[in-house]
Amino acid sequence: MRDGIEVYHPRYISFPRAYFFEYSGWFYYLGIRKTIEKIHREFPFDIIHAHVALPDGYGALLADRVHKKPLVVTLHGLDMATTIHRNDKCKQCILEVFEAANKVICVSSKLRKRCLEVYDHETKFEVVSNGMSLDKIVEAPGQLREKYEGKKVLLTVGSLYRLKGHDYVIRALPEIIERVPALVYLIVGSGPEEDCLKRLMDELGLNDYVEFCGRKDHETVMEYMSICDLFVMPSWDEGFGIVYLEAMAHGKPVIACRGQGIEDVIVDGETGLLVKPKDLENLKKAMIRLLANRSLAENMGRRGKQVVLSDFTWGKGVQKLLEIYEEVLTE
Repeated sequence: MRDGIEVYHPRYISFPRAYFFEYSGWFYYLGIRKTIEKIHREFPFDIIHAHVALPDGYGALLADRVHKKPLVVTLHGLDMATTIHRNDKCKQCILEVFEAANKVICVSSKLRKRCLEVYDHETKFEVVSNGMSLDKIVEAPGQLREKYEGKKVLLTVGSLYRLKGHDYVIRALPEIIERVPALVYLIVGSGPEEDCLKRLMDELGLNDYVEFCGRKDHETVMEYMSICDLFVMPSWDEGFGIVYLEAMAHGKPVIACRGQGIEDVIVDGETGLLVKPKDLENLKKAMIRLLANRSLAENMGRRGKQVVLSDFTWGKGVQKLLEIYEEVLTE
């Protein structure tokens, strides 16, 4: 039970390394079919809403053929970044989900644009951005602030995958440290690139400047957000990136990449800085600009916080979602 809502966790067959992923929607449906039938007997729902197209959306499509309810599918980025390129059958499954859905919700304008490139149906796709809960903002940092007292704190929060750009930040540090020696770069998260990143840190002699903090619970992540001076994640394949919002909500300046979903939030030079993907020199300049100019960083952080609090809370997203539900129920 979560907030008075009963949550089920049915099991379904999946294979290592995403083998047979084109059939994952069928496996998913076989795993949830009886649970859905049980729920429907006790609670005759009006809408089926799935998150991600494959496998969840395809499983929902199959359930929809039985229960004949309006179908809404939310995409978070992985479908269009990875799944659609696995093979032709995966692509066909995603297109079938688009065809069957009454509405497809995208978490960013960039993601909506990608969808329209493969399925040209303007009214099918809506943008409902991710948001954050205002009660998660840390107003009074505790022991973490004391631990890094006197340091300029750079922060990245995200799984340690190549596309997140952690290595670019690490490569930028030697030149930045020459200008800002009292600096520490905190990396929160875990993943397959950790060993490679640690070797890079050793090669560049940065052991005193880089700290791998590991995976943290959300409450602790918010504490890290509250103490950083600059949040930087030059990810070049990001559907949206809620961690940027969380940093901005704490009044922190942020650096992200151009052409990503976060462009719905960040106006370059006003509410953050946008750099070219995989461009080390561009990233260095942006980092130095914010670390060396305190008033610029503080003003940028202040404006970013105002944008998040006014337009990118979960409350705003819920309002848009309810409007979509009302629309599909009257079709």
